[in-house]
Amino acid sequence: MERGGTAVNRGAGGTVRRFTALGLAALSLSGVFALAAPGTAEAATAGRCAGREVRVLPFATGTVHLYRNNGYVCAVTVARKPGTGGPLLVSVQARGNRPVTARGRHRHQAGPVTVHAGHRCVRVRGAAGRGTVSSGWILC
Repeated sequence: MERGGTAVNRGAGGTVRRFTALGLAALSLSGVFALAAPGTAEAATAGRCAGREVRVLPFATGTVHLYRNNGYVCAVTVARKPGTGGPLLVSVQARGNRPVTARGRHRHQAGPVTVHAGHRCVRVRGAAGRGTVSSGWILC
């Protein structure tokens, strides 16, 4: 910048302040975009599983939803009467591995539970209150 025909040297402090201001502007702009359009991956897994729904296993007191995505299998048990706070369970087991289970006294759903199955069969169990479902070996 010139003032009266002579160049003014801002020094290193001016350059640092300028880059700091640009960095803060970029950071706040990314925060605005994050609030305006939440990420689809986060939104998809907030209460459900990512991927394509491949099976629905209904039973008297709830339903187990089963999803598959790039070799991963995910399951969620949803109670038929939400808000009862009864015991809910969802379990997924890839053949040759131990089952991965989510259980507790949830209000609406148990899970999601995700396992890497690759091309192996999986067994899914779900329970809500006194009702239960077991799939046997599926998705082989």
